[in-house]
Amino acid sequence: MADMTIRKQGRAGRMTFNRPQALNALDHDMVKAIHAALDDWRDDAEVALVIIDAEGEKAFCAGGDIAAVYRAGLAGDHSVGQRFFFDEYRMNAAIADYPKPILAFMQGFVMGGGVGVGGHAGHRIVGDSTRIAMPESGIGLIPDVGGTWLLSRAPDHIGEYLALTAGRMGPGDAIHAGFADLYIPEQEWPGLIDQLCETGDTDFLAGQTPPEAPLADADLSAFAGADLADIISTLEAQGNEDALKPIRRNSPLSMAAGLRMVRAARNDARIQDSLAREFRFTYRATQHGDFLEGVRAQIIDKDRNPQWSADASEQGVEAMLAPLGDDELQFD
Repeated sequence: MADMTIRKQGRAGRMTFNRPQALNALDHDMVKAIHAALDDWRDDAEVALVIIDAEGEKAFCAGGDIAAVYRAGLAGDHSVGQRFFFDEYRMNAAIADYPKPILAFMQGFVMGGGVGVGGHAGHRIVGDSTRIAMPESGIGLIPDVGGTWLLSRAPDHIGEYLALTAGRMGPGDAIHAGFADLYIPEQEWPGLIDQLCETGDTDFLAGQTPPEAPLADADLSAFAGADLADIISTLEAQGNEDALKPIRRNSPLSMAAGLRMVRAARNDARIQDSLAREFRFTYRATQHGDFLEGVRAQIIDKDRNPQWSADASEQGVEAMLAPLGDDELQFD
């Protein structure tokens, strides 16, 4: 398919995002193509490893292409989003559990759905341009695509901080927070990819000393608070406007639910547990959450002035995360 170039090269199965004009945004067809290729290569003796990269300098993948989900939800059809998220999360799990090495070369913006592809690979390579974030609370969602799983495993309270503020990480912070493994200057990537394709071997890979990681020294003690209100109160007492500014801008329901989900994911034994919990929220997002208003404000009208209205109380969070019965996310 044109938006995702999938082929075999030497000993490697290769997938390349090919929508640079759209910052390589991930749509439903691309989700299904990635999963199908992984299935095809799982038992293919010619494929020793899988390489995922992207065309363009600006983005590996800046997120999911959610315009279709928005339009359908606005028209009262919530099944479009439900099917998209169902297939996307199953693809994320397939990457995380893949029996062969998967290498993701992640330049530029790596956000949302892009983290769901690259963030679960076995070898996650970043360079100087890399900027990783889970910005979903700004559009009325939660850190999904296995984002709560990754955030829950970040040191200290970085997970809570990133979930609530949608903060961006450079390469040093990405490695420190557990969203990446190796820092390698981007000019070296083409040669490395050629060598990987030729040898089918990852043993020669070696990262260099990454840039500084400001999050390693940041005071994030406020994010240990019992709930969103407690965190905000502490940040106000600290006078931490850098953190308060995005928190005041993001969806209260998304932040309250995201906080709970990151903390719940710390007890998950496998990524599928986190994905299933995320699906409960996103399954309901177009009908009961702030998603339609968030997308309108940030992506459609671009007035950057969302009027959040979803119930962000403890009861509202419970309702968004309640079991789905027969509609629960299932994995083969």
